[in-house]
Amino acid sequence: MSASSVVVESGPAVSATTRTLLPRLGLLGVVFFGLAYMAPGIVSSTFGVVAQTSNGAAPTAYLLATGAMVLTAISYAVLARQFPSAGSAYTYAGHILGKTVGFFAGWVILLDYLFLPMVAWLITSIYLNAQFPGIPIWVWLLINIGATTAINLLGIALADRVNMVLTIVAMASVVAMAIVMMIFLGNSAGGGNAGGVGSALWNEHTSLVAISSAAAVAAYSFLGFDAISTLSEETKNPRRNIPLGIVVSVVIGGLIFVGVSFLMQLVQPGGTFDNPDTAGYTISILAGGETFTNVNNLISLIAGFGSGLAIQATSSRLLFVMGRDGVLPPRIFGRLSATFRVPWINILLIAAIGLIGSVLDIERATSMINFGAFLAFAVVNLAFLVWLWRRRIPQRSAVLTALASLIPLAGIVVDLYLFSRLHPQAYIIGGSWLALGVLILAFTTRGFRRPVPALSDSLDA
Repeated sequence: MSASSVVVESGPAVSATTRTLLPRLGLLGVVFFGLAYMAPGIVSSTFGVVAQTSNGAAPTAYLLATGAMVLTAISYAVLARQFPSAGSAYTYAGHILGKTVGFFAGWVILLDYLFLPMVAWLITSIYLNAQFPGIPIWVWLLINIGATTAINLLGIALADRVNMVLTIVAMASVVAMAIVMMIFLGNSAGGGNAGGVGSALWNEHTSLVAISSAAAVAAYSFLGFDAISTLSEETKNPRRNIPLGIVVSVVIGGLIFVGVSFLMQLVQPGGTFDNPDTAGYTISILAGGETFTNVNNLISLIAGFGSGLAIQATSSRLLFVMGRDGVLPPRIFGRLSATFRVPWINILLIAAIGLIGSVLDIERATSMINFGAFLAFAVVNLAFLVWLWRRRIPQRSAVLTALASLIPLAGIVVDLYLFSRLHPQAYIIGGSWLALGVLILAFTTRGFRRPVPALSDSLDA
């Protein structure tokens, strides 16, 4: 029996259509999934570290990070238009760079996709516990995982509606924070940045090295925009809506990060804080008072539920495509529920992995995810670069192709730089994950005596 012959709930007959996801999302839904994945309110959590690293020029660091991520977003957008499959980096690299490279691109990004839901659930649970200390973290974790999993099991249409509402609430929370800070700055007694607006962007203490180092930290806020491409098979007109959704979500996210961090830097000048991790909370109290901060934080935490929802949904789709292709066991990972047409086993698996968060802290949890993200980003940029030169037509001069190549080349440089800035523990975990991937590929190909299973999407590269 072939690897892709049975991928759904067994029934009287298995047709080709029961092996595919249903296109139900529009452009707005795609953008909202991307924004939920990035979590706009995360700027409050990361501001202190970014401001400290940049020596008081956080918005410039976020602006540089936005530009860097846009480069990779363009590569994803172009390839998503060419290969409208749910496989993301796995599909793009597989079609252009070969099935073996495709497998490892998918495998390393899986490290990000499998554990990022756990991180999202854990962060939300920790902050809810801080707000309601009478309820243990593990209880909040069970509530978050259980509710998210239930919604995702009921189909992408319901997940889309819930995610859209929660993302709007999250955006409203960010807007409320921005308004409070502007009122504070408009008050003559509010003080603000003694060095003026310019010093919030660049000052005598900062430098290009400091800004670039801070941008490496700020870039983590964008992780997840690429996951939009895993929704290609569930999106109407994916060749248009997925590329647009990728770029639009990165740009909107970047504008939010730059704008909010700019206001925060004006309210709290410089890069010295008693505790950089809680600088956003301190600034919120300074600008809006403790009552506003507690209420707004609670709203933000509830809205943060949408981040876990989006991450679990997209992660399960990548597992499904790899299972459908047979590079992962198809009877497990390549199955769709007959009623809601969702990869239910994958959704439950990600929920189970999320429970590991009950014995981890945020630092150890986040160290698991960045290795795969930046390495896969670099591979996608490389795939785009190769695709550009393969598809060069006589009417398009080599000069124009070379100019277009600057985009993926710059993306590769940026991604590898960010990869080089990871914590040593990330390389240990990532290296171990890669070694496991080699073993799985060896098993799938019977000791590398058989070719890597063919990609399910046969679009011409």
